[in-house]
Amino acid sequence: MTQHVESQIEATVRQQYNQLATQYDRRWQQYITNTLVFFKDWMQLAPSAIVLDIACGTGELERLLLTQNPQQSITGVDISDEMLRQAQQKLKSFPNIAFQVATARSLPFQSCQFDVVLSANSFHYFDQPDTVLQEMQRVLKPNGKLLLLDWCRDSWVCQMCDWVLQWFDPAHKQCYTQAELHTLLTSNQFQIVRSQKVRFGWLWELMVVEAIYLN
Repeated sequence: MTQHVESQIEATVRQQYNQLATQYDRRWQQYITNTLVFFKDWMQLAPSAIVLDIACGTGELERLLLTQNPQQSITGVDISDEMLRQAQQKLKSFPNIAFQVATARSLPFQSCQFDVVLSANSFHYFDQPDTVLQEMQRVLKPNGKLLLLDWCRDSWVCQMCDWVLQWFDPAHKQCYTQAELHTLLTSNQFQIVRSQKVRFGWLWELMVVEAIYLN
């Protein structure tokens, strides 16, 4: 568990989402509902799995998972303490969930601790994706599962959004094509089990992938 100095992008993301926290669920309600309901159904999560959600935000994915299986053991981490404050309030009736402030590239957990690592709508913020994937590897148990959902730069609309955000949003790192994401995963010793691209309306094309770490 190497300690890292917070990067400029991480500091910017934390500041932005601390400011957005109280209105985040309301502002992005339709997008959150569409993408996370899809992700929850697609992941086929085992009820006994011990789960880590990286960049969990306000805990909306946790709410969906715990509504389906109240006994699911979940830990959520996020860089924004204000987003986690919303998550803790939302899920205070569930004793088997924990939240902790952390960056994706320096997870405060022992090695081989989780059956499943999740991350939804956040990979485009990570400024050191290889380091993040190595941390995901470290905390996964042998043959543990990684499930990622993020924007897909295969569509021209997402390419335009990615270009605009890189110019005007200092918190945005980059979006990836499906092939680029798969290359990142395989080069970091993940084996891809299944993947899919999915579109929500005319604007949002996302990709989802399930991979296992063969350590």
